[in-house]
Amino acid sequence: MTKEFRLPPFDLRLAMDTLAARDPQLAPLIKETQEFRIETDGAESPYETLLEAIAYQSISGKAAATIFGRIKALGSNGRPPSPEQMLKLRKPILRRAGLSEAKALAMKDLAQKTIDGVVPTFEQAEKLSDEELVKRLVAVRGIGAWTVEMFLIFRLGRPDVLPIHDLGVKKGWSITYDKKHMPRPKELLAFGERWRPYRTVASWYMWRACQRAGSAAARKIRPAQARRRKPAKPKRPASKRLPR
Repeated sequence: MTKEFRLPPFDLRLAMDTLAARDPQLAPLIKETQEFRIETDGAESPYETLLEAIAYQSISGKAAATIFGRIKALGSNGRPPSPEQMLKLRKPILRRAGLSEAKALAMKDLAQKTIDGVVPTFEQAEKLSDEELVKRLVAVRGIGAWTVEMFLIFRLGRPDVLPIHDLGVKKGWSITYDKKHMPRPKELLAFGERWRPYRTVASWYMWRACQRAGSAAARKIRPAQARRRKPAKPKRPASKRLPR
């Protein structure tokens, strides 16, 4: 499917103006780089979107695209297998398509939970809160919080999602704010309070900062520093009581 892009369902201009006024270091990124867009490629169901996400986990984009193309060929009308079709496919067929055992099991679990109603339709997803969607979708085998956050950002266009474990966001933050180390997740979460209620858009510009700086600059960013533990205070010796 050819990816197409459209404006998110919130006031993007208001979000950009608010962030630029609140955070001067975001202002040049907002002015000079591409505006936030969400994807629309015809795969309107969360089931299809998450099916593709499972295929792409932990391997290169080129290899994943090849494997997902084989999975789509097992469906009909150029679309991936429906949940019902997926449950009927034997695991050796999915393995021959290039899926690992874990990914084959994850796709079958996704199919079953879609049929059971745990995974909502796109129309249902639009009515659910971010928290409810995360709770439902991470119940699927192989789907973690990061995958759900990407769905919330790029498919639903939710305005206030901050993926605190995303490598690109963390490196972009370090580049933008001239830090030698990536932030710890809790540190980034606390810093991001200034971006509410448009943390999605701020995250987008962290990605743009990383992209604009280039891979050489990004590689120089060191991992987050471990929190230093305060040395334990020496225990006082227990006082000895004199016998009466």
